[in-house]
Amino acid sequence: MKVVSVLITLAFLSGCATPPEKISSSYVSPLQYQNFSCKQIGAELLRVNRKILEITKVQHKEADKDAAAMGVGMILFWPALFFMIGEDKKEELARLKGECEALESAAIQKECELTKELEEIHKQREKYEEERKELMESTIDGREVD
Repeated sequence: MKVVSVLITLAFLSGCATPPEKISSSYVSPLQYQNFSCKQIGAELLRVNRKILEITKVQHKEADKDAAAMGVGMILFWPALFFMIGEDKKEELARLKGECEALESAAIQKECELTKELEEIHKQREKYEEERKELMESTIDGREVD
């Protein structure tokens, strides 16, 4: 019986959504951007970053939901583990991170000056991190959140 319980738990754990910060980038060749101008590389870098942040939000939400279901399921009510089957965006996020790296590599090869774009990306990521921190604090404080 214990073996079956362990196997079921492992099966559910493998279905958990991975936190976005633990997802590594997939390799994407920078060669696909070789015909892009520096302006096009900068615009694409901004677009990919916006998509990364969008998918990161979904992935955080799924990882948090899975963690809560796991806690409830393991302690109180094992059928709650079935709620862990969600919308894992791990592969898409890994690919987007790889695209971002490929764009940066293409920009370096072409000796592009992307200071403005990199500052914008930094601001977008900071804003997301602040929103995430506020959400976590409001959840801990017990305030109602969306």
